[in-house]
Amino acid sequence: MAKYTWVDKDTCIACGACGATAPDIYDYDDEGLAEVIFGGDSNHGVTAIPEDMHEDMIDACDGCPTDSIIVADEPFNKEG
Repeated sequence: MAKYTWVDKDTCIACGACGATAPDIYDYDDEGLAEVIFGGDSNHGVTAIPEDMHEDMIDACDGCPTDSIIVADEPFNKEG
């Protein structure tokens, strides 16, 4: 089943936990805030994350201290 992820930059505190846990999915913008980079998603939440990466994605979500990482079964259609 496809999974999608998005980072709420309004609540992200730039702690770096997600990038350390899932560096192929999350990285940081110029302000140090996390964003989805996988497949060039640019934090739009529209790129399906491959099943073999789901465990890292869920670990990053669970480890986010501000619950800024959102995971869903449908695309978010965010503008970033």
